[in-house]
Amino acid sequence: MAYNIFEVKVLYDRIRNLREDADLPQRTLAELLKVTQTTYSRYESGVLDIPVDALVQLARYYNTSVDYLVGLTNEKTPYSR
Repeated sequence: MAYNIFEVKVLYDRIRNLREDADLPQRTLAELLKVTQTTYSRYESGVLDIPVDALVQLARYYNTSVDYLVGLTNEKTPYSR
């Protein structure tokens, strides 16, 4: 399945914006994901693909859904379990 550049860019913008809105340094999220700050920076810039397990961790951390992170919905509120 091919993705257009807009769909991919949404993910990187959203994880950066959520982090900045929470006034968190990249290091904090890197520690959460058990990666280096450089690796996390590469996730935000789109240089590295973000593993699915990291997306799930970020969604839980920010109390949102993976669908929101990847741009499938604009609703930040996570789905009920």
